[in-house]
Amino acid sequence: MKALVLAGGRGNRLDEKTAEANKCMLRLSDKPLVQYSLENAVRIGVDEIVIVVGYRAEDIINHFGTVFAGVPVRYVIQTDRKGLVHAIACARKAIGNSDFVLFLADEVLSHPHHPDMVRQFYQEDLFATCGVVRVQDRSQIRKTYTLLGDHSTHQIFRLIEKPSIPVNDIMGTGNCIMRASIFDYIDRTPINVTRGEKELPDLIQCAIDEGNIVKYYNIGEGYVNINTVDDIEIAERVYDVAAVRS
Repeated sequence: MKALVLAGGRGNRLDEKTAEANKCMLRLSDKPLVQYSLENAVRIGVDEIVIVVGYRAEDIINHFGTVFAGVPVRYVIQTDRKGLVHAIACARKAIGNSDFVLFLADEVLSHPHHPDMVRQFYQEDLFATCGVVRVQDRSQIRKTYTLLGDHSTHQIFRLIEKPSIPVNDIMGTGNCIMRASIFDYIDRTPINVTRGEKELPDLIQCAIDEGNIVKYYNIGEGYVNINTVDDIEIAERVYDVAAVRS
């Protein structure tokens, strides 16, 4: 198994903070934001970490080099920033035939459960697993995606990107596990009419529609997708709470 970390975006909504630095290299509790994803990948025991870089790629490459905590690191350049699915497509050769865990380098979790999610993925021989969190404020789900599924088996039937009216308290994250054959569905994934690019939930939905078994897993107790200055402040509070609990 490999880890695929997407770290190519600038983060335009962070304004001056990302004018001179890659968004994923912003500091959160004294370490770069992307490092949280790298540490989670190491805890799983992946064989290699593949990082997709784009904007100010040298910031990440020069900082982390070719090995992180004993795990080899490979870089893939995304020359055109066309969204998450395009970034995944750029890494196809680097991933090869390996199963992989997807990480978005601008996401942080408190008390993440990646090893348990990987265990379920293999024990149940799944095609993919989507890491989710339960939220009290359903308006937060509009930032990512939600799902419709069987609440006893956790099998997913429908993924809904940025729902205007979330139908439940399940908030999807970019922390997902997939078989390498997910790449076969990239060309079939429709372009989102609003954003003009292919979206991760639509990619996975193409696999579901062909009968592949995809389930969801509660990946952590707290989750923040960092897009604004306020999100950074929220994430710092999440990690302060996590430190107290640990």
